[in-house]
Amino acid sequence: MTDATTRESVRLKSARFSISKGLLTIASATILLFIVSGIFAPSSNSVIGLAGTLPIAAVLAIAGLGQLLVVQQGGIDLSVAGGISLAVVIVTHVPDGNNALLLPAILLAVFFAILAGVVNGLLVGALRLNPIIATLGSNALLYGVNLAISGGRPRITTDALAAIAGGQVGPIPNAVFFAIGALVLVWVFTKNTVAGRRFEAIGANPAATRAMGLRVKLHQTSAFVWAQLLYCLAGIVLAGVTAQPDAFVGDTFLLISVATVVLGGTSLLGGRGFPLATVVAALFLEQLQTFVHSVGLSTAVQMLVQAAALALGVSLYTVNWPAIWATITRRSSGAATAAPSP
Repeated sequence: MTDATTRESVRLKSARFSISKGLLTIASATILLFIVSGIFAPSSNSVIGLAGTLPIAAVLAIAGLGQLLVVQQGGIDLSVAGGISLAVVIVTHVPDGNNALLLPAILLAVFFAILAGVVNGLLVGALRLNPIIATLGSNALLYGVNLAISGGRPRITTDALAAIAGGQVGPIPNAVFFAIGALVLVWVFTKNTVAGRRFEAIGANPAATRAMGLRVKLHQTSAFVWAQLLYCLAGIVLAGVTAQPDAFVGDTFLLISVATVVLGGTSLLGGRGFPLATVVAALFLEQLQTFVHSVGLSTAVQMLVQAAALALGVSLYTVNWPAIWATITRRSSGAATAAPSP
């Protein structure tokens, strides 16, 4: 092996395990948020507060990882709400309190998730429809099935699911372990497999990779399928941590799932993704919502805070702030030079 080859191998390995700008940014913001929360709203950092924050943050992290896979292909998935809500409805209404029917209900939820993912993939990948329009249509279909099963009415979670997803090991909620498992799965696939590296390359430049002979449509379709499976997992976990989940509970994860991806540093144009930063962003957003609630602000303000966080994330990673600052500085210097001396 030549020295050049050795250096290239080391460079690739170091790049694979390097800490991204997005991870540094969102991790710093999360630490700062917990410090501020401890000062102005100590209850949000208490054991009871974290017991309510961590399970929902874990659900959001799982949904965010699904959204990440679609965004890496240059798309966006607005069927996340329907996917989560349908999974919740199936695993609560089909068993109807009977633990023996929980496994068949989970398998049925997985079936609908795969079906929804394939439909999204065909509409976007094969028919080349706009992903926003295609996934909105799929979301409507998912809610149609939801209403057919539930009639819009909630049901109580089975004891088995409440123990598995809603229980805890010591002080750590079981939902956190599901989120960690999803993170490891996505991380290993996208960062440590040949298929994963092809997946990121296709998202970065579909035309070039298509010319190289890679199966672009297959990878785009698989992104939607895996995303729906992760939404399904998020819905199942959510049904376990909530005693009587609402039939439309997935609506609350629509905007915020996109925000986790953006705040994690992944470009909405596709390409390289950052799973760990996405999970940290989920924790940041859920803690932010808990903090806003703890200081007594209304639900409307909480939604505005989420929208502001999304806008901030987009501006951080898409706007060339150094260039703007250089332009402002250059103009200020020019104006000072042109001003007549007294």
